[in-house]
Amino acid sequence: MSMTDPVADLFVRLLNAGGRGHPTVGIPASKLKAKILSVFQSEGFIHGFEQTTLNGHPGLTVTLRYHPGREKKPILEGIKRVSKPGHRKYVGKSEIPRVMGGLGVALISTSKGVVTDQEARKNGMGGEVLCHVW
Repeated sequence: MSMTDPVADLFVRLLNAGGRGHPTVGIPASKLKAKILSVFQSEGFIHGFEQTTLNGHPGLTVTLRYHPGREKKPILEGIKRVSKPGHRKYVGKSEIPRVMGGLGVALISTSKGVVTDQEARKNGMGGEVLCHVW
């Protein structure tokens, strides 16, 4: 079965697994997904991820993070897909959005790879706004 928006599928799988309290979730692999997950890991939204094989196909196994002491409340509370396959959203270096007044993170796909909004502002780069995460 082909997928029209694999990045949105990644976000839905992460949110659904976190909502159900699963420790890990399997995702079909791609280079863009691995870059997005590495940014999530560096920002502290997930513990980590590793390359695996799912049903004979390359995949990624993501280890989710939860708040300590709470009943399986995930760190990754919400993701909003901004740029979609039918409507891409590009911004210049002066138009980079702030998510929830700086409490959230925007992922920007630039010529230097996938970076956070803070890194894009610091380096003076614009690009495609992939999502907002909080």
